[in-house]
Amino acid sequence: MQKRGAFAATLLSTFLLSGAAQAEYSAGDELKVLQGFKAGGGSDALAQLTQPFLRESLGIEFVNEYLPGATGGIAWTRLAKQSPNDGSVISITNTPMLMTNYIMNDAINYSIDELTPIANVVTDPGIIVVPEDSPYQTVEDFFAAAEERPGQITVGNSGVGGDDFFSTIMIEKATGLTFQKVPFQGDGPSATAAMGGKIDASFNNLGNVYGHIQSGSLRPLAVFTRERLEVLPELPTLVEKDIDVVAGSSRGYSAPAGIPEEARQELIAAFEGLKDNEEFQRTAQERAMNLDILTGDDYGQMMQDMEVQFAAIWDEIKDEVNE
Repeated sequence: MQKRGAFAATLLSTFLLSGAAQAEYSAGDELKVLQGFKAGGGSDALAQLTQPFLRESLGIEFVNEYLPGATGGIAWTRLAKQSPNDGSVISITNTPMLMTNYIMNDAINYSIDELTPIANVVTDPGIIVVPEDSPYQTVEDFFAAAEERPGQITVGNSGVGGDDFFSTIMIEKATGLTFQKVPFQGDGPSATAAMGGKIDASFNNLGNVYGHIQSGSLRPLAVFTRERLEVLPELPTLVEKDIDVVAGSSRGYSAPAGIPEEARQELIAAFEGLKDNEEFQRTAQERAMNLDILTGDDYGQMMQDMEVQFAAIWDEIKDEVNE
């Protein structure tokens, strides 16, 4: 009897997680997507890439709500603390800043334990870009100016605690240089400020500025990867300049903790389907978005590993930053 009962329970579990179970989402349903940054930045670029394909596979409409501020913290607090966990609300989650927010600031009290990781989609390399009329033609020119004028070269980032903020600090530590760090409410405003000549450079992400690089309105100086990129083969890495900094921003989707398992599995399956969607792959490549799809527990483990990594980095630099 015990074996028969265990077998029946296994069958029930398999049935609930299979396509035979009643779908959580129905045609015409709306799924709200919280974004922690202004429209036009990296999060929005991810939404514009993924959501047309997800709309087709799930048969639902996506409604983006922009909640800029606190380096994404407003949106992620809303997600963890105030959103229904019935599968009707998800958020784009940007790592490492999802974790660095509360690592750096005791006033932010959400945590990754209060979220349901759905899928990471892209890992977007960090990059230095300057205005088209900048006097800095190379990364060597840029660093030489910073050496001549310590703390005076203005560098934009997507907000205190974001990957660009940490990249700046990591480069300062690796080179001994100091920059005047200028925070914005996302990658988009930082890039716009660089194009307008309001800052000397923007430490940004490739996917967000690739179109501006192609049009010539921004000039790339270096990318924060180990190897050169296929889409920009002439662009040097910092590593080849003997600056061991590899960094970027990963972006995906999460829900509040405790959403129905059927909803979680449906969403995960939709993102898994993107791996084999050739049109999606081509679109991502055209937009210079580096796909790095991890779903469910694998995405959760990625978050946990980053939490440990950046807690250690912050512990090392916090006294200097807070001076």
